[in-house]
Amino acid sequence: MRRLPQFATALILGTAAMTTTAFAERVTKTSPYSVAVTMDRLQAAVEGAGATVFARVDHAAGAKSVDMELRPTELLIFGNPKLGTPAIAQNQTVGLDLPLRVLAYADGEGVVHVTYHTPDTLAADHDLPTDAPYLPMMTGALDKLTAKAVAAE
Repeated sequence: MRRLPQFATALILGTAAMTTTAFAERVTKTSPYSVAVTMDRLQAAVEGAGATVFARVDHAAGAKSVDMELRPTELLIFGNPKLGTPAIAQNQTVGLDLPLRVLAYADGEGVVHVTYHTPDTLAADHDLPTDAPYLPMMTGALDKLTAKAVAAE
């Protein structure tokens, strides 16, 4: 059996470690609204809950600005420092994944999806205690806010 050089083994193992994070658990919901309306509704829900919207990114507009096409795709970045600060204080690398982010996009058939990483991935990715009190609070907030965004009226 042929052995790989040590640097090649390290490269392969390093790539595997990077890949693990890329496939973090996600929650995806379907919206009966357009991407823009879904994000308007999400933003209103976030602000109505007293959280802060830090940014709203329109990826399709960015693509258009460089003469490229992209189906409607928007990202909302928001949070509540009362929930996020304790997580970041336990491990500052959590700042890579907070504030929270929710993506809305239209797939190839025009179906609009809302998706986000589960807060439990914060614990796994950043060695946080799985029983940290802020994790279920973040989970509940994301579920309630996205449910409001996609609820049929």
